[in-house]
Amino acid sequence: MPLLESTIPGLLAERARLQPDDVAYTFIDYDVDPAGFAETLTWSQVYQRVQVVAEELLRHGSKGDRAAILAPQGLEYIIAFYGAMTAGFIAVPLPVPALGQLDERVNGALRDCQPVAVLTTSAVVGDIMTYVGALQGAAQPAVIEVDALDFDSPRAVEVNVGPLPKTAYLQYTSGSTRAPAGVIMTHKNVIANLEQIFTDYMSHRGGVPPQDTTMVSWLPFYHDMGLIQGVFATLLCPPDGPDGTWGRPAVLMSPVAFLQKPARWIQQLAINPHSWSAAPNFAFELSVRRTSDADMEGLDLGQVLGIISGSERIHSATIRRFNQRFAQFNMPDTTVRPSYGLAEATLYVISAPTGHTPATVRFDYEKLSAGHAERCGTDAGTELVSYGTPRSSTVRIVDPETRTENPDGKMGEIWVHGDQVAMGYWRNPQQTERTFGGEIVNPSEGTPVGPWLKTGDLGVMSEGEMFIIGRIKDLLIVDGRNHYPDDIEATIQEITGGRVAAISVLDDTSEQLVAIAELKKKGASEAEALDKLRAVKREVASAIKRSHSVRVADLVLVAPGSIPITTSGKIRRSACVDRYRLDEFSRLDVTT
Repeated sequence: MPLLESTIPGLLAERARLQPDDVAYTFIDYDVDPAGFAETLTWSQVYQRVQVVAEELLRHGSKGDRAAILAPQGLEYIIAFYGAMTAGFIAVPLPVPALGQLDERVNGALRDCQPVAVLTTSAVVGDIMTYVGALQGAAQPAVIEVDALDFDSPRAVEVNVGPLPKTAYLQYTSGSTRAPAGVIMTHKNVIANLEQIFTDYMSHRGGVPPQDTTMVSWLPFYHDMGLIQGVFATLLCPPDGPDGTWGRPAVLMSPVAFLQKPARWIQQLAINPHSWSAAPNFAFELSVRRTSDADMEGLDLGQVLGIISGSERIHSATIRRFNQRFAQFNMPDTTVRPSYGLAEATLYVISAPTGHTPATVRFDYEKLSAGHAERCGTDAGTELVSYGTPRSSTVRIVDPETRTENPDGKMGEIWVHGDQVAMGYWRNPQQTERTFGGEIVNPSEGTPVGPWLKTGDLGVMSEGEMFIIGRIKDLLIVDGRNHYPDDIEATIQEITGGRVAAISVLDDTSEQLVAIAELKKKGASEAEALDKLRAVKREVASAIKRSHSVRVADLVLVAPGSIPITTSGKIRRSACVDRYRLDEFSRLDVTT
């Protein structure tokens, strides 16, 4: 059977049959032991447990029903996810709601997908029961504790529900600019996107990672990047040579474990051979600031295969700081791979070329604000990271008004076409048509008319390289001119080093630029700390005026962790506007 016609449970069964004793997943639990307690499953063990979960699910529903996974990061989450698909259910990976709080994203997803079962663990079942009980207007789903199932009893018959539904799972978006929506992901979407990932990232090796590659990840399984990197890449990695085997082992930890001590991630990259990983921009910043030389004693990063940087805007300053910090541990400056993607395209769309230090280009800011990318080569221009040339993905820059392709140098919306593009949004045909039904007028030779995924992201091709500008909906209009928040944020971050949100706020007469910047308060005394904060504010105001020709009406300096973000680490700018208007930010430079 051609790979694209396979199913995820079918490929899992194949791994268990042909490679039963190969290590599949290792989860390192830092809650049990601060040094890390490792639990490992082979492919046969994964498959056997998945069968048990699938059998239990079929007691509560049938093919095509939805099964939500609300479990802590761990092997049980992976087992539950595979088990749902094996039973012919549509899996719905979700986060565990914060203790004592009603998570509106999760609540909205549950109302939308209407699961017949919720897969969880005994550690959080009490919270989940309370949470599920609060659902209104739908039948109460069965709650199954995955870790309480009998995985030890021998099984005589494998679960076989016949042909599986086309839909494998629903990937709910993080909702940075709108309410969460369930992206319909098919088995074909996942397989096609992994083929593109390996083809592009491993182009120097014929699209195949080394046989001893290890997938290292702390990203949450309910997020598209964590799911692809931490779960599916392990299953679908192609063999290295005719005698090689499919799949590669994964070494996993929780997002909390990373946030508590980012050095854990860097250590695992060094410990595991030919490690391959992924992370948003903020993770690189945290790792630089909170990984000591003592943490890295005796470790070497020279064999790290690569680290994908994606999910949020990539800052060139962050890449430079990361490369400088870990150069002494032999990490190549080609390790970080700037990448762009989105859930509606399964995940991956484009990445910078292999074997090169990430490249940046400066563009004339005035012309960029007017929708044209003109290289200027001066320090005053806007510095953007190059994502290279689209390779395995079909990508075009399109004028969203005329639906025509834009020439080199003209900014427009990024449109994507191919087998990796999802079917649409769950039970939302209007939004599906708006987003997935793009058609190009008078397409160039080799360009299909449609259907195209309209990403909502602004981009530009310049001399054959793609550059990402930001979300169309995030565009700031101040003093009648267009400004891109990502660019302003990058300028501020060069000075502050922390997360930044640039927003526009309406006063009595016009839109004003407001920036919220996370910063550690430093100083031997309160007076000295305040002096340093004032110096930062003066430096930021000057840099913004010089680089962007706009005045910052208010710079709000706050402690790290103050800016609201999505589950994937993206800034929730609309939430920042609300908090600013309500004066809910605790300013570092205000004394009581």
